[in-house]
Formats: sequence, C-alpha cells, structure tokens
Amino acid sequence: MRVMVTGGGGFLGRAICARLVARGWEVFSYSRGEHPELKALGVQQIRGDLASFSDVTAAFADVDGAFHVAAKAGAWGSFQEYFDANVRGTWNVIAACRMNRVRTLVHTSTPSVAHRGTRPVTGADEAAATLADRYKAWYPATKRVAEARVLAANGNALSTVALRPRLIWGPGDNHLLPRLAERARAGKLKFVGDGLNLIDTTYIDNAAQAHLDAFDALHDKPDAACAGKAYFISNGEPKPISDILNSLLRAVGAPTVTQLMPFRAAYWAGAALELAYSVLPIKGEPVMTRFLAEQLSTAHYYDISAARRDFGYQPKVSTLEGLRQLGNWWRKQGGAPGA
Repeated sequence: MRVMVTGGGGFLGRAICARLVARGWEVFSYSRGEHPELKALGVQQIRGDLASFSDVTAAFADVDGAFHVAAKAGAWGSFQEYFDANVRGTWNVIAACRMNRVRTLVHTSTPSVAHRGTRPVTGADEAAATLADRYKAWYPATKRVAEARVLAANGNALSTVALRPRLIWGPGDNHLLPRLAERARAGKLKFVGDGLNLIDTTYIDNAAQAHLDAFDALHDKPDAACAGKAYFISNGEPKPISDILNSLLRAVGAPTVTQLMPFRAAYWAGAALELAYSVLPIKGEPVMTRFLAEQLSTAHYYDISAARRDFGYQPKVSTLEGLRQLGNWWRKQGGAPGA
C-alpha cells in the first residue's frame, strides 16, 4: 500500500505517518519543509505548495490512498492565505486523486464548521449540529468549503470521508501546548466566562486511530457506511474547560489558571484587536478575537456514536491516561515544574 499524507510533518500528520509505517506501508508526506522526525520514520518527503496544482498532482502519482491533513489553522490571517491553503489546496488534492486514480481520501476537517457563535452545542450529532451561516474567522469558513468539496467528490472512482477531531492534544504537540504554557507562565492566560462550559477534546493517539479506522472502512468500498459523510471525533469525555486546560498545564509543569474574564469584555477586546491588527502594521496575531471569545466561553461537545457505528472508532486512551502519558513525555524531554 502506497499512501500520501499531506501535512505529514504536523502534530496529527506525524502520528498518522507513524501508524502507517508500523503497518509496513510505503508512506509519503507532502509539505512545505523537511522534517527530521519523518526522515527517521522512513517517510518519503515531497516538498511543495498545496496551492500549486502541478506540484500536488505530481506528488500523488502511483498513490493508492491519501490522508489530507494539511491546513492553515488559527484564528487570524488574511483571507487569501486561508483560501489558498484550505480551499484551493483541497481542490488540488481532490483533482490529484482523480487524475492519479487514487481510490480513498480521508480528509481532516474541524468541528468549528458547526460553530454558531454563542449558541452552545451539547451532545449534538452530525445531523443536529447545524453548520453556521456566517463565521467570524477565515479558518472555519474555508474549512467548511473544503469539507463540502471533499464529501461532494465521493463516488465510485474516489471514496471520501471527512473527520472533525475536537482539540487534539498529547505528547509531541509543538503548537497548542507550548503556547498555552508560555502564556500561563507569563500570567497572561484567563478563562473567558466562568470556565465551567463543557468541551470535549481528542488525545493524539485517538485522533490518529480514527483516521486509520475510517480509511480501513472506506478503502475499495464505495458503498461503505461512512462514504461521503462527515464525523465528529473526540475522547467522548466532555469536561469543564477550566479542568481540561489546568490539567494540561499541570502535565507540562506550567502554573494553573484561576483568573476570569467576562465574555463581553473578551468579545469587544477581540473586536478592537482585530481592527487594530487590520489597519496597523502590527506583527503576529491578536491574543483575543471575537471567534476565540465565543469558542472559549461556550459549551461545545459532540456525540461520536456515528463514528463508532460506521467505522468502528473507539477512543482507546482516556483523558486521564493521556494526561499521564503527556506528563511522562514532558519529563523525558527535560521539562520541570516552572520551566
């Protein structure tokens, strides 16, 4: 089996690549840069831009299946950056699959496509979690378009499925946890609202396994139950955001958070920062946006029964066990309390 993973050097992409290599499959990664971790695994790396049709098409030659994980995430950036990476990039991946007769495509989407402002989502399944009409950030807006394109591409020649993993964390995270820990140590982290809103999360091993489970159910089976559908993925253990965040911070030796910020204050601070970053030559990204304020203060957890039923997804690592593994990994990296 020859399999392509776009964004193989990212947190989730690396975890998927490692599991595919362990199966003895020939694994390729398509991304902008070179990644030593992938080289150590024996993954063949192809450098290129997702927005380049010719580059993507050439990279997918002689591939049997694909995992499209690469995306521009975050809550800030230009429309063009998000469009090129998430929409144009996904169009190119679909076209490359069709032109190279790739039979299976597993697409990494996001539950943010169902984010509807301050409306809570409490245990909704894919049918009940209505997609938003408008978005306050380019990330969910462009990911919605990308997801729709992937699902519409499903057919006899190419079987597709989209997964929406919720807030992935665990050992090897080089993005979310380091930023949270840095802000916590600087005393710049606060809960928006009362910190009691329930959210669900996904341990990295569970997120990666869900992708392989979906691939196995879908490959060479255009009539599979999951073909042409989108699925929420999580640990299935909703908890207050304050519990989750402070547990993650404790696992990496960072101080816990107790300060609260009213939602309205956070929302209008985000609006002001968005305006400032739009009109002034300020580098980086705002520490708060309207989208973030809504996400951080609103209950968001989903029913994962459909993934269990249609392709056998079962979160094997509990949140408690995942935190233990995260702490062990952090200590092995030389981390220490307060470091």
